[in-house]
Order: sequence, then structure tokens, then C-alpha cells
Amino acid sequence: MRDLYRRLGIAKDATPKTIVRAAERCSNRTLKADALSALGDAAHREAYDDLHDLLDDLGRLRAGLGMTHAPHWQGDTANDFSSSPERIVVRQELLTQQLQIALSRHQTRWRRWSWLALVVLIGWLAAYGVGRWLS
Repeated sequence: MRDLYRRLGIAKDATPKTIVRAAERCSNRTLKADALSALGDAAHREAYDDLHDLLDDLGRLRAGLGMTHAPHWQGDTANDFSSSPERIVVRQELLTQQLQIALSRHQTRWRRWSWLALVVLIGWLAAYGVGRWLS
């Protein structure tokens, strides 16, 4: 899949007018048709943006894992979602840290629930004791 924003030379948050102007300037008829079809309609653009974000994350992940395209694919549309190595390392480290935080929270979840259950039980016992004492 092509990165239409990159191919048209526009920002991802470009206005619909800017997209139409960039598509009209494009000499490639197929690219122009794809851009107008995917980015011209608001619903299509939202779906394309979601897919674009996913492919961008996958490209960073591939590069972070050392997976690169074969030499005959260099410069082709397959590299539209590949990132430069210096950006990849930072993003990969951030994702690794987020995964470690989520894992540690998941592993300590039972402790938090047990404390909450203990507090609720003490509250019930205290309410029962106060009720018995007042009657």
C-alpha cells in the first residue's frame, strides 16, 4: 500500500482543499485516482488514516526487529512505511517500556484486588459491630 500523504507531498492533517490541489498536480493518473478516492471522502479518509497508522507502527516494528526489505525492493512502495533507524530505536524502546509496565500491572493485579476485598470485609464487619452495639 502506498503512503498517499508522502507520495503527494502533503501533511497528514492537510485540509481537503490541499489534498485535491496536490492530487490535481500529480502526473501519475493512478496515484491521483487513489488519492481522490481514499482521501477525498471523509469516511474513506478516516479508514485510510487508521490503516496508515497501523502500517506505520508495523514498519517501525519490522525495522526494530532488524527485518528489512530485499535490495530489489528498495525505493519502491514497500518502503513507504519504513522508518529511519534512529527514530526506530527510540520508538522500539518506548514500546518495550510500555509493554513492561503493562505486564507488571497485570502480574500485581491480584494484590490490588485482595487489598480491596480486605478493606470491604473490614468495612462490613465494622458496620455489623456498630449495628449490634447500637441495638
